[in-house]
Amino acid sequence: MNETTKKRILVFIDWYLPGYKAGGPVRSMANMTAHLSDTLDFYIVTRNSEYGEVAPYEGIQPDRWTDLAPGVKVWYCSAGTPSVGLWKRLIKESRCEVVYINGIYSPLFSLLPLLAARLLKFKRVIVAPRGMLGRGALEIKAFKKKAFLALVKVAGLYKGVVWHVTAESERLEVQEVIGSIATTVLLPNLAKPAYNEVGVSTIEKVTGKLRLCYLSRVSRKKNLLYALDIISTLDPKLVVDYDIYGPIDDKVYWERCQKRIAELPNNINISYNSFVEPDQIFLMFKEYHALFLPTRHENFGHVILESFMAGRPVVISDQTPWRNLTEKQAGWDLPLADQAAFAETLTRLAVMEQEEYNLWCKGAAYVARTFVDDDKLVMKYKEMMQGGGIAG
Repeated sequence: MNETTKKRILVFIDWYLPGYKAGGPVRSMANMTAHLSDTLDFYIVTRNSEYGEVAPYEGIQPDRWTDLAPGVKVWYCSAGTPSVGLWKRLIKESRCEVVYINGIYSPLFSLLPLLAARLLKFKRVIVAPRGMLGRGALEIKAFKKKAFLALVKVAGLYKGVVWHVTAESERLEVQEVIGSIATTVLLPNLAKPAYNEVGVSTIEKVTGKLRLCYLSRVSRKKNLLYALDIISTLDPKLVVDYDIYGPIDDKVYWERCQKRIAELPNNINISYNSFVEPDQIFLMFKEYHALFLPTRHENFGHVILESFMAGRPVVISDQTPWRNLTEKQAGWDLPLADQAAFAETLTRLAVMEQEEYNLWCKGAAYVARTFVDDDKLVMKYKEMMQGGGIAG
């Protein structure tokens, strides 16, 4: 498509490529641009540093538009430069038709863009809450978040905004927190195009042994301590490896997890492996029997889909959009109130023999293939950016 005919989308997001440690929002946005940049031009405004780090990216010129990929330009902001004035200028200079804001609570990349758009009387603003309005998320730093939301609503900054939600549960969260008249469009996140080759391969399954992994930020929301508590109750005759991957988001919480790890019996082996490069995630999953992530809330859960794509079942909570997994023989989605159910499921996995385990791997891959093969989803994204597919 000729560049002059492509609609321009101005995106605000705290962290973006080449960074990846911020997890889901970065993946969601990167996958979106990969699928849509043939028909839409993306202008992405973000920090000039990785999540959790102060040092700027090497080799990147900040405070100017950088060509990241065909149809994708990025403005990497130096520390101290974000302001309402700069955001107003970028909205004007980009000549964008849509302002797309990722997240809720960031003063610089959520609040200020909303204010800039309001001052310019910009009509087409989309906000993706990225799971930040869920009960599990709201319970963390609850007072600050409630005060922030009250301020934004009183200021009328959400008036006329379209909310991009990725699950029916997130639509209900928006309506509960923002108001029942909130305008929403429900579209699940897109899968990474490079992962579209979903294959079924298995791993040796020895009865009585189990290799599990955790891939997410270490925080209360992701519920690692709960997972460790479950593992501690397993039969000492079982040999369980549980490898933890992800940045430490909450140091105090991680200290509690470390204390719990030190108390675990000798049949439980825990290792912390920091980060996994994005292009290694698929291969990493194949080294394990299952993903064990009893998260308190996910609006989508990229790592769950990635586990399926690698042909690996999951043991997760029922606080994600991935439900009724046992019926599909792809995993287990269990209530957090029932710790015994988690322990029983892990025990079942541990004693499972190869033939039955292979069926669960096939079921996981089938769920992934069904999701990835939804060609209509990309078209619906394009419609959203053009003003279609909106629900009240």
